[in-house]
Formats: sequence, C-alpha cells, structure tokens
Amino acid sequence: MTTEVRRDDAQSRYELVLDGQVVGIAEFRNNGDCLVFPHTVIDEPLRGRGLGDVLVKGALDDVRARGERVAPTCWFVAEYIDTHREYADLVAR
Repeated sequence: MTTEVRRDDAQSRYELVLDGQVVGIAEFRNNGDCLVFPHTVIDEPLRGRGLGDVLVKGALDDVRARGERVAPTCWFVAEYIDTHREYADLVAR
C-alpha cells in the first residue's frame, strides 16, 4: 500500500492517493493571507484507518514548505493541529 499527498491548485485541494487512486481530499481556498481549509473527506470504505491524518499531515507539511499559513475551519484539520502542536505555528492569527 503506497500513499502520496499531492496539491492540485486547479481544483483547490490536496489529494490523498492510495495505490494510484484518489481516496481523500482536503479542500482549500487561498484568501491571499492564508489557505482556508473548509472540508476534508476520506472515501467511506476507508474511514477509520488513519488516512485522514496522513492527508492532513501531508497538506500541512506542504503548506510549511511553501511558507504559507492556514485557517482550519474544517473540524478535522483544526483537531489535528490541536493534537499535533508542532503545526500550531502555521495557524493564521
């Protein structure tokens, strides 16, 4: 099982790819100051396996590498940041 998190700027989302198939997305809007994350979803049959964490971690790592900030309006992204404090500095204030 191979996973990859990739950014698709044309569709304004991060995608979680599992064995070549997109199985999850984290949508974002670039408001100029930061990326707003309003919605994250993993395909129903794959939920509960930690793939949401893989997706959000990959997205946040990419955000950091690009020098961007986030506004986590999606409860899942906000909760991930709350429990993984090493990403707290990415939150736009």
